[in-house]
Amino acid sequence: MPVIHSPQQNHLLAALPASELELLATHLELVPLRLGDMLYEPDEQLRYAYFPTSSIVSLHYVMESGASAETAGVGNEGVVGVSLFMGGDTTPSSAVVQTAGYAYRLPRQILKEEFNRGAALQSLLLRYTQALLTQMAQTAVCNRHHSVEQQLCRWLLLTLDRLTGNELIMTQELVANMLGVRRVGVTEAAGNLQRAGYISYRRGHIAVLDRLGLEQHACECYAVVKKELSRLLSEVSCH
Repeated sequence: MPVIHSPQQNHLLAALPASELELLATHLELVPLRLGDMLYEPDEQLRYAYFPTSSIVSLHYVMESGASAETAGVGNEGVVGVSLFMGGDTTPSSAVVQTAGYAYRLPRQILKEEFNRGAALQSLLLRYTQALLTQMAQTAVCNRHHSVEQQLCRWLLLTLDRLTGNELIMTQELVANMLGVRRVGVTEAAGNLQRAGYISYRRGHIAVLDRLGLEQHACECYAVVKKELSRLLSEVSCH
């Protein structure tokens, strides 16, 4: 059975009044995003905004040494490229595809024109940006003060929220890069979670077996980010 794609599979686009979505629809282009695809690199001029539907994009900061860490993830709840409407066309971070899937991309100029019209899209994008800033701040605090095990729980739960199933295709090396920790730390943390019966791990596949257990084992950071995103989405759905 062929997969049916629709811009409304992205929560932000789905929340737009039909008249506004119609204006955007002719400019929205469905694109496949492969694992590891780089949507933009540091200090590079951004040409498109991406509205993920089934993909997840990781916003990364890469140090001069080559070390990196994720500052936030973006899935079907949001948009990649907030700097386009926040006053700058470049960003010091990079955006790389963490989970393969699809997204709708919108040319820079169209996004700016629609945002500057001050209609529903502007309000939605600003509210989403607030939720994204919360996620970035909480990630920074979590990475500084909580154990690798707690960070892994937070990351798994946030990723799971953006997927339809309970299985992630993800190597421990990639997870280590996301969290900005050594691979041995992720191996130990994943082993502990597997022994507790929360997850199963095999060669690049992580399946969550006990979602509630994982939530109870996570630090407060997941709940803070989840609450802010839920607040955003409840306001979005009432728009």
